[in-house]
Amino acid sequence: MATYNREAAVAYAQKWWNSNNPRFPMFDVDCTNYISQCLFAGGAPMRGQPNRERGWWLSSETWSLSWSTPHSLRWYLAGSTKGLQATQVNSPDQLLPGDLIFYDFQGDGRYDHSTIVTSVQNGVPYVNAHTNNSRNRYWNYEDSYAHTPRTKYIFFHIKDKF
Repeated sequence: MATYNREAAVAYAQKWWNSNNPRFPMFDVDCTNYISQCLFAGGAPMRGQPNRERGWWLSSETWSLSWSTPHSLRWYLAGSTKGLQATQVNSPDQLLPGDLIFYDFQGDGRYDHSTIVTSVQNGVPYVNAHTNNSRNRYWNYEDSYAHTPRTKYIFFHIKDKF
């Protein structure tokens, strides 16, 4: 059984927060692709492949929606029972470095953005993200142009064993 290396995931997030690793594709909306790379750097195993199985994966020419879009990764984590798995928690103070936060800026049930927790200071998570690249940003994004009074959050603690 493999173990999630939170330190490696965070180190990757810190290294690539403001640039793109040329070994991976880049998207106009790159937040979840970046998060997936961080998870992979932390040892999360890919599961599934094109035309065979839904999952979380990247190949040389294509990728799963859960690799590349926040709403799909959110649903994948909520239902995964093998490989990369997570537990939804109720509040940000339950998160550790290497965990994830998803943002529904419109409050319409469709998650628009994803971040990775890179540090916790006095019980408060700080996050990194792509698209509008951010490093060690306060988790709630209230200073973002995308934030609205209707913003909702989902918090995922990545399980330590795969």
